[in-house]
Amino acid sequence: MNKDTRQLIAEHSPMWTNKQIWEFEQINEDLTFDTVYAEKNGFESWDTKLANPDSNIRDVTVRTFDEFLDGNELWISDKGLGKLDSKHIPYLMAVMADIMIEEEICLNFRMENECLVVTIDEDADVIDCKEFFEEFYHLATGFNFDTDTGIPDDETEAEIYLTRLQEEFDEKMKNILGDKYLPGNNDPDTLNAED
Repeated sequence: MNKDTRQLIAEHSPMWTNKQIWEFEQINEDLTFDTVYAEKNGFESWDTKLANPDSNIRDVTVRTFDEFLDGNELWISDKGLGKLDSKHIPYLMAVMADIMIEEEICLNFRMENECLVVTIDEDADVIDCKEFFEEFYHLATGFNFDTDTGIPDDETEAEIYLTRLQEEFDEKMKNILGDKYLPGNNDPDTLNAED
């Protein structure tokens, strides 16, 4: 993680779980933000064809891969304000990290001109990814094929091993976060749908 990302995480730790995200979204229904893609260190205006006013951050994050891969930054502000309320920072960081964990892509975050600026961490290795996602109370499952991961080759044994790891992690997080944490870090809607 770079210095700015580490500092933002430290300022807003512990990072939110999916339960906290879900609760925040229940209170703040239809929460949207203004976003704009810009070349690195080249932000000029919210009035550009690369702007997405009044956007759902989940939709924007899913569509952001190509822009990130092209080297662009994503600037985020509160709708119509050109700046971001600090209460939205941990929410945005957690939502974006949660979406990116599927792709095992680490992000860099920084504040600039009272906006959250997000980029892909192009220098991240497996250790960096593990460190990044652990800050969000997720298990990073990136594999380094050059080293022994400790996961058994037998599929059944591997499933037992990974289940045990998840249970140990859930127990650790439950001890740290109490009722804020849900096993597997699901949100209440997902858990209720599984019942």
